[in-house]
Order: sequence, then structure tokens, then C-alpha cells
Amino acid sequence: MPHKKNLKPSHKHEPAESDQSIKHNTKIVLATSGRIKKFLEKVGNKKESIREARSNIEQAPKPSHSLMVSISGIRGIIGESLTPEIIAKYTTAFAMWTNSGTIVIGRDSRVSGEMVKAIVTGSLIATGCKIIDIGIASTPTIEIAVKNLKAHGGIAITASHNPIQWNALKLIGPEGRFLSESQLGEFLEIVRRDVAELAPWDRLGKVQFYDHAADDHINRILNLAYLDLEKIRARRFKVVLDCINGAGGVMVPRLLTELGCEAIILNEEPHGIFPRNPEPTMENLKSLEEAVLKHGADIGFAIDPDVDRLALVSEKGDAVGEEWTLAVAASAVLSRKKGDVVVNASTTMAMDDVCKKFGVVCHRTKIGEINVSTKMESIGAVFGGEGNGGVILPEIHLGRDASTGIALVLQFLLDSGELFSNAIKQIPSYVMQKDKIELRNIDAEEVLEKIISANKSHKIDTTDGVKIIFENSWIHFRKSNTEPILRIIAEARSKNELNSLINSFTSYFK
Repeated sequence: MPHKKNLKPSHKHEPAESDQSIKHNTKIVLATSGRIKKFLEKVGNKKESIREARSNIEQAPKPSHSLMVSISGIRGIIGESLTPEIIAKYTTAFAMWTNSGTIVIGRDSRVSGEMVKAIVTGSLIATGCKIIDIGIASTPTIEIAVKNLKAHGGIAITASHNPIQWNALKLIGPEGRFLSESQLGEFLEIVRRDVAELAPWDRLGKVQFYDHAADDHINRILNLAYLDLEKIRARRFKVVLDCINGAGGVMVPRLLTELGCEAIILNEEPHGIFPRNPEPTMENLKSLEEAVLKHGADIGFAIDPDVDRLALVSEKGDAVGEEWTLAVAASAVLSRKKGDVVVNASTTMAMDDVCKKFGVVCHRTKIGEINVSTKMESIGAVFGGEGNGGVILPEIHLGRDASTGIALVLQFLLDSGELFSNAIKQIPSYVMQKDKIELRNIDAEEVLEKIISANKSHKIDTTDGVKIIFENSWIHFRKSNTEPILRIIAEARSKNELNSLINSFTSYFK
């Protein structure tokens, strides 16, 4: 494997802070359980157990219709459910969860991002935290920075694929991953008690700026053993990238340059006025399809505003669906390293086929990046992700990363020696449809119980919601972690089979 050169030394740059907090002189003061125990003692309830604190996900106050509190963060509509008071409340609670430690913050390009960051920053300063601000950055870049800089946590200010009026706080633990269910339970117990511990004037927090987080992230990708970097560069792939005026514009074009690509960039400036629906699904990629044809590109890439999801367009100008991003990237990895794979319950059956081809096991978890990454870590998986175009590669970090996905897709294309439309034919083809129903007038739990009762003769998976599995198809119903909707996802071998499957379940929602 050719030697891979770094853009610049990435860990010799330290934020200018005399107390060297980023070097993490001392270990995290308290383990997770110790932290919550200490907090409970401070507020005068020494008898409450750690186990009770961890059960608070279900017991926490129910969010308003458009405020979503889950392992995917605290999401809401700016000016409605995600108010300055709510932002400050959850931020100060997170500061206390980290024991007023060092916290990395970054944001996507949303118009509301600067306002939200100002409130987050002020709240963290008020609780005595040390803040490392990395500016506009992808969520995976922020996660990597938390671990690289040995911070106690991180806050990614982004609503990911949600519409422009939304924003969110994605909370990251000291491992550089989203909070687990048990960690979230501890955090929500602090939120429930609503007791802020503010620092006195002489112990207020400080802000530092770190300008090399994107370099660190790019260098990790360039040094992947899975990449034949010199051959990728020599191939000079012509690609079109749609950055959707999100955080990707500050990093992904640079990565493509380092990979030797001739890149045509659409919507590069990170000003946050999205030119299309930010979710990179097939129906939202018309402009990218047209651009790939116009420029005669080898492939098109579409990312979402915080760069954790990746969708692909073939050289024929056809969007192939974000589900196939995972299958393509997995093929590039598994052809070089065998090992178990982890995906979520709604990911395409094509992943089972890819794993079978390489003689490895495909495990499935509840939806949610942290559920997949936790399982990956526990079994030592070599690859994983979610079918929404979220590639997870342990060598980079245990979180979804569109930038890593782009590099692996180019390696797959190089290995095939063919046009992309021909190369993906080696992966079995399925037809998938994703729909959603707003929950305003629907009792989701009641509907799901009826579906289970009427389909007992079929295989039923209740890992996350209700999934009915047939011989060559499946349909999955689950409440969203990020929007007040019920998601319906179905997959079959043909469009006719898919339509028939979906139609057979429509009566439950009338």
C-alpha cells in the first residue's frame, strides 16, 4: 500500500489555553454512574439509586408535539418548541452531566445555527465549562474532535436532515459517540430536576477555538488501509457533489481534491438556505442527476446538512437510492477485511446478500446511530451503518460519516473497473419505499397492536416498532426519533410486489 501523506500535522495544534485543559491533565473526575450519584447527593436525595436514574427516558416529561427528545438529540422548530429557554435548559443540564468539563461545540450552516450556538455557549460559560469551538463542521468531525481533544463531551448543533425551520442539540459523550440509552437516562434525570449549578464570577467558563478539526478528519480518511490512494488519485474520477449549502462545503470538496478527483461542486457555500429538501432521498436529487449528465461525471454524491448521510447518482444520471450506499461501501471493506457487520432493522435486504457473499454475519439493531455503534463495538464489527446512507467505519470513528462513505465508494468503483451503473449490478436489486404519517390524529401504539394481532402467522420482529417479514419482502412501522411521525418502510423484489405489500396494510390507517 502506498504511503499516505497527511495534509498537515494534526495534533501539534493546540488551542491557546494556559491551563492545558485540552490535554486532559486529569482523568474525567467521575465515571458516568459516579457523576449522576454525586449530582443526586448535591440536590439532597441521597437514597435515589443509579438504576432509577437510568429509567428516566420513559419517565421524563413528554415533549410537546414538535419537540423531540431521544437518542438522536433534542430537536424542535425554532421559535416554537426549540426556544432559547429550552436550549439553555438542556445545555446547562448537559454541562452538569459532564461535571462542568471540557465540551466541543460545532454546528451546521442553518440560519438559526448562530443564534443557537450563542445560547449554548453562554449557558456553558455560565456553568463553568471550558468550550472548544470548531465552527461550522460536520457531525462526524465534531465526534472525532471530542475524542481527539480528550473532551468530556460535545454538542453538535444540527437538525441533520430535518427541514430548514428545525434545529437540534446532538449530545456527544466522552467516547465521541451520541449518548447511549443509559447515559441519556442520567442526563434526563438532571433535566427533570431542573436544578442549575451556575459558576461564580471568578470560575466562569472560557472559549477556545480549534481550527484543525476538518484537517484531522480528512487525514484519518486519507490514511485508511482500505484505500489504494495513489491509484484513486491516478484514476482522476470526475464527480459532482451537492453540498446543499450545509456544513459539507467546508470539508468535502477538500477531501475530493486530496483524492485526486475532478470535482464539480453544487451548493457549496455554507449559508444554510437549502435549495432542496435536505433529506438526500431519490426524489430530492433531480438537480444532481441533471448535473451528472451535463458534466459527463463518473458518479454523483449528495450529502445532508451535517454530512452523516450519503446518497449516490450513477453516470447515467439515475439516483440509486441511499440504501445502496451502505452495500457499496461494505463491499469495498469486506473485500479486504472479513468480519461481522451491523445495520439497523430498516436497512435493505441487500446488506444480507453482501454479507453472505463474503461469508460474514449481518446483525440488526434498533434504529439510531448509537444502537448500531454500540453493537459494533461489543462484537468487534468491521463495518456498519444505517440504510439512510450512514456509513460507520470503526477505523475513523463509531458514527455515521458521509465523507468516509465517499472514499469507500470511489475505492469500490476503482476495484470494479466499470461504469458505476454496471458495477452496482453485482449487488442484488430490491425496490424500497419510505413513507411517513403524521401522528396528530393517530394512536400509533393502537395501530401497531392491531398489525401484530392480524399478522401472527408471519415472522414479526419487534426490535424497533413492528416489522413483518415475508419470504422476499418486509414492511416496517416505527415511530420516528426525529419527527412527530410514524415511519413506514417496505421492500420487495419488484415494484408490483412492493405496491401489493403496501396496499395490504393501508386499511389500518383509515
